[in-house]
Amino acid sequence: MDEIRLAATKILYNVVTNGAWANVELAQVLRQGKFDDRDRRFCTELVYGTTKAGKSLDWKISKYLKRPLSKVDDKVLAVLRVAMYQIFFLDRVPNSAAVNESVELSKKFCGIGESKFVNGVLRSAIRAPHKSEFPTGDDVESLALRTFHPEWIVKLFIEEFGLDATKKLLYFDNTDPPLCLRVNFLKTTRENVLDALKTFGIKAEPSTLAPEGIICRKHSALDEFQTLRAGLCQVQDESSMTAARLLNPQAGEFVIDACAAPGGKATHLAELMNNRGRIIATDIYETKIKHIKQNAERLGIKIIEPVKLDARKLGEKFPEQADKVLVDAPCSGLGVIRRKADLRWKKNPDELKALPDLQEKILSSAAETLKIGGTLLYSTCTIIRRENRDVVEKFLATHENFELVEMKTFLPHVTHTDGFFSAKMIRKN
Repeated sequence: MDEIRLAATKILYNVVTNGAWANVELAQVLRQGKFDDRDRRFCTELVYGTTKAGKSLDWKISKYLKRPLSKVDDKVLAVLRVAMYQIFFLDRVPNSAAVNESVELSKKFCGIGESKFVNGVLRSAIRAPHKSEFPTGDDVESLALRTFHPEWIVKLFIEEFGLDATKKLLYFDNTDPPLCLRVNFLKTTRENVLDALKTFGIKAEPSTLAPEGIICRKHSALDEFQTLRAGLCQVQDESSMTAARLLNPQAGEFVIDACAAPGGKATHLAELMNNRGRIIATDIYETKIKHIKQNAERLGIKIIEPVKLDARKLGEKFPEQADKVLVDAPCSGLGVIRRKADLRWKKNPDELKALPDLQEKILSSAAETLKIGGTLLYSTCTIIRRENRDVVEKFLATHENFELVEMKTFLPHVTHTDGFFSAKMIRKN
């Protein structure tokens, strides 16, 4: 029995059937299992690749079934998905190995009775791969199938960016993201961390967007990063690092991070303040408050005060007290699809319709905490206008005492980073 394929199949089953997140499940399995680097990479490829392919993979599977996909047992589907991903998208895995191992796996995971069904479907796919070739057109359905995206996202992107840019964005979403690290300048320098990573055999280079950023193209398991465990750096995409720099907090100031968990931007603010001043970092969930505390402690930061609070009540809690406020608002996350394999399939258009109202309420409440002359930064990890520019413009239209200073948008297919938006505003009076 191939333990790697079994582990990947169990993870996929939990992701699809129980709503688990692929990255969380994978991390837990890899920590518990005794896998070497080669096995870890293969398991990661199976989990992320199969998860990413999602409904497009199901479409392929359906072409070899005599019954509706909905009538197939969830465990059997998990086996078929992992197997079909290997057959159609992993050239280095021989078809015979993918079929034989998956049939044996199905006996243990689904029962002996289902193994004949699995064997029949997979052998049909090998004999007639043309039956499930994706259509080549540029219509929404064809693009969605070829690029592993739900149709509603493809349609949304076309409306937002046009067809040509959308095609580039969709294909970029399927590229492998690098590991990005933010160096903790309270403890070390970027040069020292680059040297340390080199001794681990990790290929790394300095970011051109952020002076504290490092990009790792190839790396081993994060658990083995002594540099990370020692608090010398923090995992954070380079586009996200620009938020704290744009807010530009100073030592001794009172700063509020309105939606802070897990603490990446809050700790960055503290580092830029040289660990002097006061930062209130809020979130509505107690478990996320713990993550903020853990990150601050690991990085050696003393000035962050995690507070369990609904960001819509910030103005009541801290009226006209803050020098600077960061609102990294809850958003659709459509700028980080590349980094989160299952995010594209978990989101829905109704959620997007509801988000701007929440974002506007948080932004308005956060604005009430600022002193005259204070700075307000609104940011998201999405690239959709209705959650970004439209929210800012509506806020400014109803808050004449605020002035827009700067807006930045990182489009993934253009900047080759996570998608990110930020708008800097000043309270005039």
